[in-house]
Amino acid sequence: MFSRTSEYALRAMVYLVRHLDEWPVSRRRIANEAGIPPKYLSTILSSLVRAGVLESSPGIGGGFAMARPPKEISLEEILKPFESVLGPSRPCPFGNEVCRDDDPCAGHELWMHVKETYTQFLEDTTIHDVSIKRAGGTRSRKRKRR
Repeated sequence: MFSRTSEYALRAMVYLVRHLDEWPVSRRRIANEAGIPPKYLSTILSSLVRAGVLESSPGIGGGFAMARPPKEISLEEILKPFESVLGPSRPCPFGNEVCRDDDPCAGHELWMHVKETYTQFLEDTTIHDVSIKRAGGTRSRKRKRR
């Protein structure tokens, strides 16, 4: 469902949540321990810094840390730089150049229901929610709809 880039971004962020007492964490360590190609990870981490999700500190002992607590960072914020379906001009998977309400394709209404459910999940779910295993599978909190 996610692009490889998005999967790596999520994997890196989950790694950071699970090692929050060790922030900042070096790019090399994230790559090695999370199983992400280092050059690919560099690009992903830079995008997440530009998106305001991560902070970076240069030099020896530097690395990456989340810009806010993990319970405040939605999956949507993490994936938005990498997933075109979350952007304002979305590609149409069913034949139109762009997905638009004023020029719908044959699958538009059905696809919009799926897309809205997907987007709501990403908005309501934090990186903390998917990083920490809990008994019974319940999430720590439900974010309010924006």
